[in-house]
Amino acid sequence: MRLGVLDVGSNTVHLLVVDAHRGAHPTPMSSEKAVLRLAEQLDDAGMLTRDGADQLVRTVAAMKATAVQLGCADLMAFATSAVREAANSAEVLDRVRAETGVDLKVLSGADEARYTFLAVRRWYGWSAGRLLSLDIGGGSLELAVGQDEEPEEAISVPLGAGRLTRTRFHHDPPTRAEVRETTEWLAEQLAPVAKKLLKGGTPDRVVATSKTFRTLARLTGAAPSSAGPRARRVLTDAGLRQLIAFISRMNAADLAELEGVSPSRSHQLVAGALVAEASMRALSLHELEICPWALREGVILRRLDHTNGSDQETPPARARRSGETGRNGRHGARWS
Repeated sequence: MRLGVLDVGSNTVHLLVVDAHRGAHPTPMSSEKAVLRLAEQLDDAGMLTRDGADQLVRTVAAMKATAVQLGCADLMAFATSAVREAANSAEVLDRVRAETGVDLKVLSGADEARYTFLAVRRWYGWSAGRLLSLDIGGGSLELAVGQDEEPEEAISVPLGAGRLTRTRFHHDPPTRAEVRETTEWLAEQLAPVAKKLLKGGTPDRVVATSKTFRTLARLTGAAPSSAGPRARRVLTDAGLRQLIAFISRMNAADLAELEGVSPSRSHQLVAGALVAEASMRALSLHELEICPWALREGVILRRLDHTNGSDQETPPARARRSGETGRNGRHGARWS
């Protein structure tokens, strides 16, 4: 069975096509990305601009065509914080459906954390014990902790790298005052989150996912992508502090020249590093392992669970009942 996952994020739209079979891990066969930076195309009223919506429609249509050409039996399409928080999200989603035929669903922040946690659990297995996962996106930071495949706590906070770059930095590179004030502000924001996550005990394994964490780990000496997904990669607090001292003095153009830094994300790198450092400090972490699986893989795995006859209710089903998905609850994800 060939499945497609279309992830409309704050920075990019990503189509992942996999071969999925009963009892086997999904095998990636195609990956296609387009940089839209939707989070940066919200106007002063919080609405996605006409140009942003036009780009989204064109990109979704093109990605759907690719999925069809590759023989996908199913296309699971979802949007995260940028679309979720847009004041005109319902109108944009209706337009995407009408013009492309793609029913783009909205994931709540908590569901993002749950799906990512599931992917991390499946990657490391039950021997990992009590897991804590962190994921820095463009618009939000997702954290989850637990002993099972369903986390005990799944939290999303509006501390994404793109959001902080847009709202807290007014210079490139940011001034020392901006860095210091943002660091202090992040500590205040994350203190209650850390307390909630650690109330059940110290995690046995702490894992980070997402492009931001992978880039930070690479810049502090972790193995390159050419070493393969099974290579152990870590991000340490000491390495991260040294990196921040270096990159916080560089502008986005210079950062884009660093090995492993995407030009489309270089302007967000300092903010992402500050979020990572603040998270590690709040949680008293000295080291994070980098997991190659994240949100998209979690979505696929949950769908395969249902395909294989699982009767476990998906997180989005609960979210629909609680009205968490989207501003009016009409576009909650459902893959059963």
